[in-house]
Amino acid sequence: MSASPPEDLAPIRAQVYKDPRPETYFTRFHERTRRGEAGWAYEATRLVTGVYAWTFFRARAEGAEKVPPRGPLILAPNHFSFMDHFFMGIFLRRRVSFMAKSQLFKPPMQWIFTHGGVFPVRRGFADEEAFITSRAILERAGAIVMYCEGTRSRTGQLAELPKRGIGRLALESGAPVVPVGIHGSAHVRNWKRGQFPSVRVRYGDPIQWDKVADPTRAQQQEVANQVFERIKKIYAELAGGSA
Repeated sequence: MSASPPEDLAPIRAQVYKDPRPETYFTRFHERTRRGEAGWAYEATRLVTGVYAWTFFRARAEGAEKVPPRGPLILAPNHFSFMDHFFMGIFLRRRVSFMAKSQLFKPPMQWIFTHGGVFPVRRGFADEEAFITSRAILERAGAIVMYCEGTRSRTGQLAELPKRGIGRLALESGAPVVPVGIHGSAHVRNWKRGQFPSVRVRYGDPIQWDKVADPTRAQQQEVANQVFERIKKIYAELAGGSA
């Protein structure tokens, strides 16, 4: 049984774990992302969300210089809030693509998402299309954000174990992975209560594995575990704890 969220966190809507729409509904969004990098919609969204993050959440970052400015890259943050996409991306000069749950792709926001570098993943399914899109981005030397935990935490605590998907992508692509800690975003939902926490982002040192064409589940999980250990260490440092 999953833990209940603490009382100091505003309630969050119940999760919908399976999208009833057919896989073909999302083909156009994948094709748009595979064709090329996001355009002006990305910059416009970054400007608006950046002002919001800097003003209301006093968002600050450390270690952005560690993020390679070019070449294929996987960014791996912890995940508490929908705003994590923006907290992580606004401090980087390079554009990044995001994998987001397919339920978010509804009019009118789906236009902004797909033109802003976001592509869908059908949660509750073995969504191979999401991996094909991810590899296409990396093959053109792009950057992608992928959450080790698979979904945002509802309890304000890091997950116990990561999903193996990030291990699969890191091994199949051979792309470096930058672990990212985001502290404070667990309480972003408290804006409904008039509370706006400070948010800090820290980028870690890139880590990389030899490319493996067909990694086993055990290999995928081992790499995911290693990435997540780095994320937990960074997060503990931001929280003032020990690794």
